[in-house]
Order: sequence, then C-alpha cells, then structure tokens
Amino acid sequence: MKDNPDISVSIVIVTSGSRDYLRYCLDSVKTQSYPDCEIIVIDNSLNPSLSDNIRSSYPSIKVCSNQQNLYYGISQNLGIGMSCGEFILCLNDDVVLDENFICQGLKGFLIKDNVGMVSGKILRPDGLTLDSTGLFLSLGYSARERGYGKIDTGRFEKPGFIFGVSGSVAFYRRKMLEDIKEGQNYFDPRFCMFYEDLDVSWRANRRGWKTYYAPLAKAFHVRGGSLRQGGGLDKSFARRYISDELHGELIKNRYLTILKNANPFILFLHIIPILLYDLCAWGYVLIFRPKVVKIFFNKIKFSKI
Repeated sequence: MKDNPDISVSIVIVTSGSRDYLRYCLDSVKTQSYPDCEIIVIDNSLNPSLSDNIRSSYPSIKVCSNQQNLYYGISQNLGIGMSCGEFILCLNDDVVLDENFICQGLKGFLIKDNVGMVSGKILRPDGLTLDSTGLFLSLGYSARERGYGKIDTGRFEKPGFIFGVSGSVAFYRRKMLEDIKEGQNYFDPRFCMFYEDLDVSWRANRRGWKTYYAPLAKAFHVRGGSLRQGGGLDKSFARRYISDELHGELIKNRYLTILKNANPFILFLHIIPILLYDLCAWGYVLIFRPKVVKIFFNKIKFSKI
C-alpha cells in the first residue's frame, strides 16, 4: 500500500489542548509509513499560542483556531470540509498511531467497494489493554466498544466485518460520508460529545455501507484523556468521571441516536433490555447525580429532539 500514493488521505485531529497529548499525536501522524497525508488540526483550546506553536513546529499542517469550543461533531464537520482526501482519518488528540496504521487501514477499504469505514485495533497506552476492536449496538441500544478494558490475549486478531468505528480513531471513505450527509453536516451538530460515532455508523449501515476491522492497524488511546475528572483515565464506567453537563449530553445523545435510526419494529423486540438499561442508567443518576436530571431536560428542550 505504501507504494500506491495515488490514494489520497486526510487526517483531521480535534484538540482541546488538554495536557500534552497533541504533540505525541502529531508526531505519530508525521512518521506514518504512508506518504504525504494531508493533516488538519481543529483547535478548540481557546489558547492562541497553541495554534501558533503548531504552525511553527509543523509548518505543513493546516490549523483552524476556533473562537469558542465547538466540541467534536461540529469540529469534525469543519475539518472534513477543509480536507481533500479520498479517505479521511478522524482522530482524538489523545491518540498515538502505530507507524503502519494508515497503510494497514487502507487495505481494509480495498476488500469491497462498499466498505465505508475501517476500524483498527485500538489499545490503551500500556499496549496490553484493549480500548476498542470495533463499535457495536448493544441489546440495550447503547454504544458498545468490543474488547473494552480487557487484556489483549489475541482473541481479536481475525479481520472481518463489524458494525462501526470508535470516534477516537475513525477511518472513513469520503464517498460514504457524502452519501450519509444530513444537509451540510457529516456529523450531527446536535451532538457536542458522545454517540456521534454510533450515529454515523448506524446511518451508514442503513445506507448499505460496511465496516471492516483491520487488526494490524494499531493505535493507542488514552480513554477519556480530554474529558474525565478525578483520575478516571482509562477507567471503566466512564460516567463516574465526567461532569454533570457531559453526563446529560451522554444520556440525551443516546435517545437522539435511537430516535433517528431505529426501526420501530426491531426496537419493540428489544424493549426489555432497553428498559433494563434505562432503569440502571436513571437509577444511578437519581441516586448519585441528581443535578443531571435538570441538565438533561434543558438539553432536550434546546436540541429539538
């Protein structure tokens, strides 16, 4: 694949400037074995010096510095709109790529013309713990990362078709993104954070696009690197470590994703696991995070669900 530079690739990285993640992410992108990728950084840090430092240290990189935090979905829309590649790799800034990630990921797209997304094997920084080997829709209609938090024992070494890709390291075919576009938006702008990857994957599935898992395309992700509080990096049960505001966003976006994409008949068949999921989710909120209830209903009102 590295001998076929005619396939153009764009990389879009959204950053909030948290800690020092971006530098490691950019270094891993710049040392890819696949040549001449277009690199775009969407800077939501509100820190002018960050964009200046990127331009000075990486002069070939395009930087868009926002005057307010546009969060993930809208920022990716900006980056994809600026890009030229036939294939687009969307990254969180707390991701580091193996040097052959793009070469191996592109091979997945060559399996079939209707492969619109490719997921690699995403590990935690220790290289031993899995973060995601593909995104799936659970029986309770929530987002499920296969292998999440488990030790990598070689169980997920077989390539094959899956449901979707994790938003932290999401490799897309531009033709697919154009096909599922909603108005001018690839990502639903109502999703500030969470479930935007499941929404895109679900929409793509409904349009007949496939997702391929390429385990030789490896990446390393600090789970929750830009969001979690109280030492919650790489921990399970993410909602314990996010703010009340983001917790409300998490709940709202699950419902919005279901309303947009679910087949009513199939939804009815899953009503018991869905209700069990909601009972647990709302039970936790009412007991431990009651402020989230008000935040959730305010978000519904302004999101036009």
